[in-house]
Amino acid sequence: MQFEFNGVFYHFTNTQVGVAALVVVMLIFVAVAGYVEHRRTTTLALRNRFGSEYDRELKRHSTTRLAEGKLADRATHVETLEIRDLGTTERERFMTEWYTVQSRFVDHPRTAVTEADDLINALLEARGYPQASFEQRASDVSVTYPRVMESYRVAHSIAVRLGKAEATTEELRTAMIQYRTVFDEHVQPVAREVTAA
Repeated sequence: MQFEFNGVFYHFTNTQVGVAALVVVMLIFVAVAGYVEHRRTTTLALRNRFGSEYDRELKRHSTTRLAEGKLADRATHVETLEIRDLGTTERERFMTEWYTVQSRFVDHPRTAVTEADDLINALLEARGYPQASFEQRASDVSVTYPRVMESYRVAHSIAVRLGKAEATTEELRTAMIQYRTVFDEHVQPVAREVTAA
């Protein structure tokens, strides 16, 4: 095989052309395999980080890539927030308020669930989460606390139905248990990784 490039004639044997084609095919294969491995690693990392929120985003979006992009956007957004642990005095105040709300449940379950919802909102604001719609706040919280997201969503959906008088006593009890899970997770200091210098 012979061809001209910039006025110079090049001559290649069939063996050389075959080897060159094989090298090109191998490079393409390596690039594709690297891309597939990168996507698999990214998917696994996001699944591990977001838990049930990963599956929730998959259902909401048409492609895995779009869903994963939304989850990555959440993480980027939360990095801009100044989320902090509660001070000792704040923690004690919130715990006292929680016990008060919880004790009201026996005589006034609907009121207690509404107060629990308000207390969770106040706790999140004290930690640095901005005032926002429930969905935005849930998205923000899911970045750091994916384990309690299902509890948070279940409890909030019951609290919202209270205004329509649709929640049963058993659902109200479930909401309080779920709010307790969310409360316990957020009132505790976040464990920080210690890096050796």
